[in-house]
Amino acid sequence: MKGSTRNAYKPALILTVSLFFLWGMANNLNDVLIAQFKKAFILTDFETSFVQQVFYFGYFLLAIPAAMLTRARGYKPAIVTGLLLYAAGALLFYPAAHFGEYKFFLAALFVIACGLAFLETSANPLMTELGDPSGAARRLNWAQAANPVGTITGVLIGKYFILSQVAHSEAAIAAMNATDQKAVYRQAVLAVQTPYLAIGLIVLAFAIAAALIRFPDRRADDEGATSSGTRFFDIFSRPRLLMAAAAQFFYVGAQVGIWSYTIRYAQARSPGLPEHTAADYLFASLVLFGIGRFAGSAIMSKVAPTRLLALFALISMALMIAAWLGFETVGLAALVAASFFMSIQFPTIFALGVEGLGPLRRAGASLIIMAIVGGAVLTGAMGYVSDHMGIATAMLIPAFCFVMVAAFALYSRNAAPVTD
Repeated sequence: MKGSTRNAYKPALILTVSLFFLWGMANNLNDVLIAQFKKAFILTDFETSFVQQVFYFGYFLLAIPAAMLTRARGYKPAIVTGLLLYAAGALLFYPAAHFGEYKFFLAALFVIACGLAFLETSANPLMTELGDPSGAARRLNWAQAANPVGTITGVLIGKYFILSQVAHSEAAIAAMNATDQKAVYRQAVLAVQTPYLAIGLIVLAFAIAAALIRFPDRRADDEGATSSGTRFFDIFSRPRLLMAAAAQFFYVGAQVGIWSYTIRYAQARSPGLPEHTAADYLFASLVLFGIGRFAGSAIMSKVAPTRLLALFALISMALMIAAWLGFETVGLAALVAASFFMSIQFPTIFALGVEGLGPLRRAGASLIIMAIVGGAVLTGAMGYVSDHMGIATAMLIPAFCFVMVAAFALYSRNAAPVTD
């Protein structure tokens, strides 16, 4: 893209980078909701995983429709649609809190996730297309640097505007009479109402802004695909893309599972620790994740993305084993430190997966976004293991996931993508 053209799309690029912030905030507010709903609705660890299961199932269902809309109409309609769905889901938290039933919150989260599927399916390939193809992985990592800022913001919102409103320990609640217990649980449900109302209104403003500004029109690529006979299902003949989708399934499952149960892990290692204090460990994890994103992007200018991805995945695996074996201090330190090394994995897997796809880039992007359903499947598996074998043992699941990511990195290092 030439300099003059790039300047014309600068507002669109700024808004696109802001999308990484917005979905990071939504994703990590879920980690706070898990702790909140566990107490408010008296749930098991597996039942709390429904938060992530419905959320990432929304990604799975809407990724292909999002790619089809982007292919037919361009980036702008897909991004506006995603923002409107995100805003609608956040606003649905208000009536969900009024009725006070877990299933209504799950429905609202599903709508948010449907919106995020449109945003991620559009924004990720857009960032890889704008510029030199050889720098796609590094460029996407820089754009994704806005994501950990959003994740940190999400946890801070949860810590100070949701968890802080419910400071009662489990022992204190158990000592209350039935009426007082019901009041505490009701307070926990209502605590999410105002923050999500504010988020919904802010995202709605972003949707209006997106509708008014100019976005790059990439439909020429799709016309080239049509003229050459390229079809959506041709993506299944690209082994590197399929390997990337599998790696993304395992990576997202590991990331979501680790962050979903960080508060739970901290409380298990330190009995009596309130959620508000345990959230500090999640906050520290996300700060390290953000630092890792900037550091990893800088290192990637000197180290091949595949080599760095393999190294970071293997270190993450070792830290998960330490979290399984370690006691309070060692285990928590390992769990928190893993976030630094998770930082570059999602965007690097994505960029390597769509590299060389040409007209199939958007279709390939939708397949990788569908693989985000790993956050639903593997978080549920971790919840089940936690209920039956303990939260520490559940950390063996992300350890295995990082082995699979390292395997993809090593495969990509030796296998050049098929290009069009």
